[in-house]
Amino acid sequence: MRAQRKILVLGLGNRLLTDDAIGPLAIDAMQARAPGGRVALLEGGTLGLALLPDIEDADALIVVDAARFGGAPGDVRVFEGGAMDDQVSGVASSVHEAGLADLMSAARFAGYLPERRALVGIAPDSTDWGLVPTPPVAAAMPAACAAIESLVERWAR
Repeated sequence: MRAQRKILVLGLGNRLLTDDAIGPLAIDAMQARAPGGRVALLEGGTLGLALLPDIEDADALIVVDAARFGGAPGDVRVFEGGAMDDQVSGVASSVHEAGLADLMSAARFAGYLPERRALVGIAPDSTDWGLVPTPPVAAAMPAACAAIESLVERWAR
């Protein structure tokens, strides 16, 4: 067993689809904050099952993604453990949401799904073509990063 446990922060989304890019943009912002140590930052884009080896290597998992949960555009919500499972397994509104559900199912089936897992979801305003997130989603970035840092701090104990 490793002396230091690895926390994988996985940013999902498509940089070409406005607010869907929030996961990769959160990874960019977290790199600027230089979490280092036991935290591994990974832009997963829309790779789906290709990310399974990365999850296998993690002791804890934080996924950052656009998520529809009934919140106003830019709302940030953290779903941990079973709440994450429920959110991810709901009705997918995009191919990439279905990819996350498949990834989690495959990790569970293979015995690699970390016990400590969370989704930091940001409610999108638009996922149309565009290279810049909408103003409410862009304004949510500090709250999303704070949520990630809070999980890392709590799980590091």
